Amino acid sequence: MKREAFVKITLAIIGLGQIGSSFGLALAEHRDKVRRIGFDADLPTGNQARKIGAVDEAAFLLRDAVKQADAVLLSIPLQKVEEALQDVAAHMRPGTVLMDTAPLKMQVARWAAEHLPEGCSYVGLTPVVGPKYLQVGERGVEAAHADLFQNSVIAISSPPGSGSQGIRLAADLIRLTGAEALFADQAEIDGLMTATHFAPQFLAAALLNATVDQPGWREARKLAGRAYAEVSGPIEHYGDPEELTLAARLNRENTLRVLGSMIASLQTLYNDIQSEDYQALSERLARARKGRDRWWHERQQADGAGKGRPDAGVSGVLRDFLRPGMRRRQSRNDERD
Repeated sequence: MKREAFVKITLAIIGLGQIGSSFGLALAEHRDKVRRIGFDADLPTGNQARKIGAVDEAAFLLRDAVKQADAVLLSIPLQKVEEALQDVAAHMRPGTVLMDTAPLKMQVARWAAEHLPEGCSYVGLTPVVGPKYLQVGERGVEAAHADLFQNSVIAISSPPGSGSQGIRLAADLIRLTGAEALFADQAEIDGLMTATHFAPQFLAAALLNATVDQPGWREARKLAGRAYAEVSGPIEHYGDPEELTLAARLNRENTLRVLGSMIASLQTLYNDIQSEDYQALSERLARARKGRDRWWHERQQADGAGKGRPDAGVSGVLRDFLRPGMRRRQSRNDERD
């Protein structure tokens, strides 16, 4: 079946940090399809986003951006989403699609169901930076790049019963950014993000609390080098204490499950050393190293895989992380297609 032409829309991007501005920059070459209006509560950030070409215009007031929009993208910290959603909802036209990039989807969907006006719909997006930027720790509008999502995935998840129009729109926008659309359940996205986004931050917090200002730290801080900086880094780059605490509260079951698995894994290493079973310890460490190498290689090999396909399914890189239930559902979908 021939795909319908993309009708030009107006997209309001609320929050012009690295993710929001990069989304806008990725759409810059498609001005014939997307008009981009940006808003950021920090006016200098909004002006900077306009100067670098992330948006066509920067609105002074939130309502001025939203009331013109066919679709709204919220790209703000989790702890600010509900309040912003209420403000946005007050100015949305009937038929407007709300999207967001928050790391948790189940709770945002509940907020959307509570606050969105009738006739508007919600679609959750979970963007993942491309292989090129995996080890870059920059943040903010200054760290925005047009190719930030290139050769990566942006997951699409929506509440049960959502109409197809918003999902198609989200998929088309993702295609224009150079990313691959990955369709997933909201609950499964929350579980995956707990393991891959929040867990490193908790691990960094645990390391820092176990070492900083503890006996010997005065000397240890002078010797702490690259390994310490890399492992503790997530708490600086991503771990806003307010957001991380809120995520643990809203996503308690997944957080306890992942932390429990991490504690159990650390306990096995402790037990191997305590029992002087260094053969087992060596094997565990080697398995971890191979796992990391394999993930890194697969992530780099994602270059060009399924690039820009709005109807892409679950990618090979992420398939191994998905629970059996999702794999079965994806398999059935593939068979129907």
